[in-house]
Amino acid sequence: MYWNEAKECMERNELQALQLERLKQMVTKIYHNVPFYRDAFQKLGVEPEDIKSLDDLSKLPFTTKQDLRDNYPYGLFATPMSQIVRLHASSGTTGKPTVVGYTRNDITTWSEIVARSMACGGADHNSVIQISYGYGLFTGGLGAHYGAERLGSSVIPMSGGNTEKQIMLMKDFGATTLACTPSYAIYLAEAMEEMGVGLEEISLKTGIFGAEPWSESMRAQIEKKLNIKAYDIYGLSEVMGPGVSMECECQNGMHIWEDHFIPEIIDPITLEPLPYGEKGELVFTTITKEGLPLLRYRTKDISMLTAERCKCGRTHVRMQRVSGRTDDMLIIRGVNVFPSQVESVLLEIGEVEPHYQLIVTRNGNLDELEILVELSEKSFSDKISILESLEKRIMNRISSVLGISAKIRFVEPKTIPRSQGKAVRVIDKRNI
Repeated sequence: MYWNEAKECMERNELQALQLERLKQMVTKIYHNVPFYRDAFQKLGVEPEDIKSLDDLSKLPFTTKQDLRDNYPYGLFATPMSQIVRLHASSGTTGKPTVVGYTRNDITTWSEIVARSMACGGADHNSVIQISYGYGLFTGGLGAHYGAERLGSSVIPMSGGNTEKQIMLMKDFGATTLACTPSYAIYLAEAMEEMGVGLEEISLKTGIFGAEPWSESMRAQIEKKLNIKAYDIYGLSEVMGPGVSMECECQNGMHIWEDHFIPEIIDPITLEPLPYGEKGELVFTTITKEGLPLLRYRTKDISMLTAERCKCGRTHVRMQRVSGRTDDMLIIRGVNVFPSQVESVLLEIGEVEPHYQLIVTRNGNLDELEILVELSEKSFSDKISILESLEKRIMNRISSVLGISAKIRFVEPKTIPRSQGKAVRVIDKRNI
């Protein structure tokens, strides 16, 4: 189903003409209103008039999270504070947060793209959507909330935490769609089982999950444990918030709403643009944002773009599920390792729970990787010989997929800390 068919199915030539028109307008606006960008243009010898085609995007400067921090709090805003109606900020663990400002039009745009996204995931005006993303400075809760209301759905603004109440209200209020992080969806499923709440007692049909990388194997686990269809949604606060892209019913990549964002894939080392079909760092240019428009924002997320028309009829390019981030990518003995790769192996093998942690240490000059793997209740009662066989299978598969050896340590069921937000997957104890 479509929320805005005219925009979602626009022919590519029309869509690109709209992008160019909006890009030119935005470049002119930020050049005259944001000193940071004006200085960056001048250093590159570029003027707004130089942007004559979408290919000229490569002439423009990149923007990084550090640029936002260096201009904290409002230095990159392109409109006066009198026109900013809402502020959000990142939950970064180091340095100052990145502050995002929204005009009234920005909120309207955001609500529109989230409504489109939720419709991609099967929601409509008859849906009851339980939003279990955190509310507050984090963009997840309020972003999903406004979009669900724009769609005409009934909204349960639960926020995160308070798991028993989440489940009680999910059952009593007849929630049909769950919006939260994938790791929290697994946690809710486990808690339901412990509380004795059967799947026949809830009305969930779909889930819209994002805010952290997750694998196809985890999708299968969620769909099985909650008996729903699980969809991937993508966004980040600096670019807008949730709803920058979303999977449709085909579950074959997330449609990026290109009438508002121009995506690129670049080589994170050379910074050169890469063609469709090649994996690299995802970069976004916003072309309708008023409060905080961004040029070529480096997300640090690793993905790939495809421009082939989707079977659903939507024409907007699709991005592959994020496989990791360049800044949380582990380099162990010269090998790039993403937690999502480990997750895929564990869930592919089965017999263990989808909860794990990567512990990285350095012994002398040698990095060592230990993977804590949580056993299922059934596996925990198995004979030692069976567990030894399972350990060997996991070790061999990890070695094959990652290209490095890792120590596997089984832990008892429910001993790895559960998260009601983003799961803590990596503990890096190296002094690097």
